[in-house]
Amino acid sequence: MEDIIAQTARRWLKERGVTVDDIAELVLFLQEEYIPGLTLEECRKNVEAVLSKREVQNAILTGIQIDRLTEKGMLEEPLQDMLKRDEGLYGVDEIIAFSIVNVYGSIGFTNYGYIDKMKPGILKRLNDKSTGEVHTFLDDIVGAIAASASSRLAHSQAPSPLVDD
Repeated sequence: MEDIIAQTARRWLKERGVTVDDIAELVLFLQEEYIPGLTLEECRKNVEAVLSKREVQNAILTGIQIDRLTEKGMLEEPLQDMLKRDEGLYGVDEIIAFSIVNVYGSIGFTNYGYIDKMKPGILKRLNDKSTGEVHTFLDDIVGAIAASASSRLAHSQAPSPLVDD
C-alpha cells in the first residue's frame, strides 16, 4: 500500500486536473519519433515509475501547495503578484522541476527544456491564465515528470555497448 505522501501527491494531481494519462501523452509526444511502436501503456508505466520516487512526490506536494496559496492570495507581496502572473524571471518553479529531472540524467534536462517551450497537451491547459487557476509550479512539475519518464524510457531502449572484436 502506498504511504500517505504518495497518496496525497496523486490525489492533489487529480484535484488539479492532471491524470497519469495526461502525463503519459506528453511522454508519447516526446518519444514516439524515436521509439517505433511506442504505446501509451508503455509511457504510462514509465510515468508511474517516476511518480513512485519520493523526490517527485515532495516536489508535487510543495509546488501544488504554493500554487493553492497563491490562488487564495495568501502570500505576501511582491511574491504573491510574481507567482500569480507566473513571472518569467521567477525561476524557482523551474528549480523544483530540475530536482525531478536531475534523477534521470541529461536526456531528462533536454526533454524538459523542449516540452516547457512547446507546452503540448495538458501543459497548454495548465498555462492558460484565463481560468483564474494558478499553476506556476504545477506546469513545470508535470513537464519534468514527463521529461523524466521519457528519459527513463530512452535509457531502456539504449543500444548495447560496442564490443571489441
